[in-house]
Amino acid sequence: MIQLAELKQVADAWRSLESRTSSTYDLLSLALEERDTSLEETLYQEAEAISKELNTREFQLILSGEHDTRNAILAIHAGAGGTESQDWAQMLLRMYLRWAEQEGYKTHILDMAPGDEAGIKNVFINIEGKYAYGYLKADKGVHRLVRLSPFDSAHMRHTSFALLEVLPEADEKGDLLINSDDLRIDVYRASGHGGQAVQKNSTAVRITHLPSGIVATCQNERSQFQNKEYAMKVLRARLMEMELKRDLEEQAKLKGEHISAEWGSQIRSYILHPYKMVKDHRSGYETSDTAAVLDGDLNAFLQAYLLSTVGE
Repeated sequence: MIQLAELKQVADAWRSLESRTSSTYDLLSLALEERDTSLEETLYQEAEAISKELNTREFQLILSGEHDTRNAILAIHAGAGGTESQDWAQMLLRMYLRWAEQEGYKTHILDMAPGDEAGIKNVFINIEGKYAYGYLKADKGVHRLVRLSPFDSAHMRHTSFALLEVLPEADEKGDLLINSDDLRIDVYRASGHGGQAVQKNSTAVRITHLPSGIVATCQNERSQFQNKEYAMKVLRARLMEMELKRDLEEQAKLKGEHISAEWGSQIRSYILHPYKMVKDHRSGYETSDTAAVLDGDLNAFLQAYLLSTVGE
């Protein structure tokens, strides 16, 4: 019934656009017949609005994968390079939080490990909203930053890497069944910077799925129950991703395609020195407005990549 309601909503939106276009065309024909120029501005604005909505609807047709309409779980992992990469991971966290805010998505940090001196080692974010996964799946992979280091006394140029994972949020009931006997649940005290205890009670939760070896942790919340709930959310998403990868590998074997490793060459480079440019190495899209991109202006990159995959 939920799927039926979603499909009906999509169909109704297209019918409404068709009716709107037809009405505008009839009004334009009448204005031309009567040589009435008083409606010129109104018709122009309506045509622009129809064109914009049509582009949005057509682009959403690309996001027709099985899980594209779902919420997303975004994971950012600092690469090798210590403080430099950990600071870059935090910059990416801010960038995606700003993007989600601009798109009207709700965000919640499920778990975050602070860096040794600055930045973060890794973070898991739940991003809630329609097509969150469909859009963000375009950005999974390695992101590379080139800049003058703020942590180097010689102010030398450094290259940093961070890995972005994007998982579709799993349906608690319909996607997969997890046997409670397959889980080992450990609780421990949450800690912050420098190992200082956040609180005296053991509220942090680590869940291990024994058959697969997948581990999910959460310590951000003050309640052990909430931490367990969020850790299970990450675990379900990882298990579903594992199943999706298995299916893709089977399909690739049948097609004879090569499966690239997760830590492959970077998908996007952010260069802040000696010149300013952000370039996506898959679609070829680039811009010199690095400040806007790092402030969350990502849609042009997401759309360019998703459009480049049409027909694959």
